[in-house]
Amino acid sequence: MDAAAVESLILELHAIEAVKLGSFVLKSGITSPIYLDLRALVSHPRLLASVASLLHALPATRPYNLVCGVPYTALPIAAVLSVDRSVPMLMRRKEVKAHGTAKSIEGSFSPGDTVLIIEDLVTSGASVLETATPLRAEGLVVADAVVVVDREQGGRENLAANGITLHSLMTLTEVLAVLVKNGKVTEEKAEEVRQFLNANRKVAVPGAPVKPKVVRKSFTERAALATNPMGKKLFEIMEAKQSNLCVAADVGTAKELLELADQIGHEICMLKTHVDILSDFTPDFGSKLRSIAEKHNFLIFEDRKFADIGNTVTMQYEGGIFRILDWADIVNAHIVPGPGIVDGLKLKGLPKGRGLLLLAEMSSAGNLAQGDYTAAAVKIAEQHSDFVIGFISVNPSSWPAVPNPAFIHATPGVQMVAGGDSLGQQYNTPFDVMNRGSDILIVGRGVIKASSPADTAREYRVQGWQAYLSTLTL
Repeated sequence: MDAAAVESLILELHAIEAVKLGSFVLKSGITSPIYLDLRALVSHPRLLASVASLLHALPATRPYNLVCGVPYTALPIAAVLSVDRSVPMLMRRKEVKAHGTAKSIEGSFSPGDTVLIIEDLVTSGASVLETATPLRAEGLVVADAVVVVDREQGGRENLAANGITLHSLMTLTEVLAVLVKNGKVTEEKAEEVRQFLNANRKVAVPGAPVKPKVVRKSFTERAALATNPMGKKLFEIMEAKQSNLCVAADVGTAKELLELADQIGHEICMLKTHVDILSDFTPDFGSKLRSIAEKHNFLIFEDRKFADIGNTVTMQYEGGIFRILDWADIVNAHIVPGPGIVDGLKLKGLPKGRGLLLLAEMSSAGNLAQGDYTAAAVKIAEQHSDFVIGFISVNPSSWPAVPNPAFIHATPGVQMVAGGDSLGQQYNTPFDVMNRGSDILIVGRGVIKASSPADTAREYRVQGWQAYLSTLTL
């Protein structure tokens, strides 16, 4: 959302008296000199529709097929979004009735569905968590919440600690700046509000246990836990090079790929390939790429996404014109065929010290890799930890169980700025991805389309490593 649109929306909210100054007790128990009363939106249908549309445009970390407004102020916003965008809506009852169905969640859904929570404003995040809890109890996935105003008082952090990423149209600081600029609030009153914010940056969730932030183990510590030699090696390379960057070399020729690998090799821990899109593939491609990988100390990950029965994938892995087993350190697979696909790949890969990533989640809009599918991938990985080194995942911190630290999480769809493309790919920033429990950033077009891939890869490596380091401490 651009600055002009934010300013226009703030001024419209002020015009309908949704922004109030005085002394107000918030749900969190603190007394605030500013109050945002977005209940006024129900009497202004054009503005209500505009807010709903803007919230829908905020990029979520994963595709969703349901929305749920936090009662009560956000209910009309969610309802308008639901009707306008044809996204089914759920309702959480604030008080569960003893009569009738006695349901806490109303609407049609299936376990494993993903719900986007909609809220008007967030202080501590308590209301969002109160809505997320019964949704998750029904087996629904909650990974994102969108909000009109983030009061910047700890809600974003409290929600992140519970596996929910907050996306806001504006912050309270931005609201103040616009109102001062346009003469709606005096500088003296604005300074009073700023002092209040600075004194109340971390508001705890009242009366509700907050899942503590899990401080991850370092890559060095996790290398010692890995049972697969390739998984152990990957952790060691990441630590030695201070790089958790994997570049997706989605180029059309082997010549381009080999040149790119040599340019960016010193910045990456892993190079992801799609060998079947190379128009000039020759049998010596693998040996040439391995030479570059050894020169720069990175691993080769062939993004083959095996998805057939065990006997077939064994032949696809070892034979054919590509002979992937000969040169790829790591491959990946869907679990649609069941655990037999891992058995087939392990038969050939384990004796050569190779590793396997399972696709537990995907970053494209509308994908089906979620809920029970994700849980099944985790179970299969645990049963084959001698060969499976981890997952392609999007938001492992939202999974019901704490992920085994021996497994690596690699997340695609990473760019410096969050967003998406016309084909449904969803992009998230390095810090977003690390805060959701991932380990490796998979960056494609952000690097390979840059004017200087090497310099851009360096920027991603530095930012990715800083994001990783920030998760090692509370």
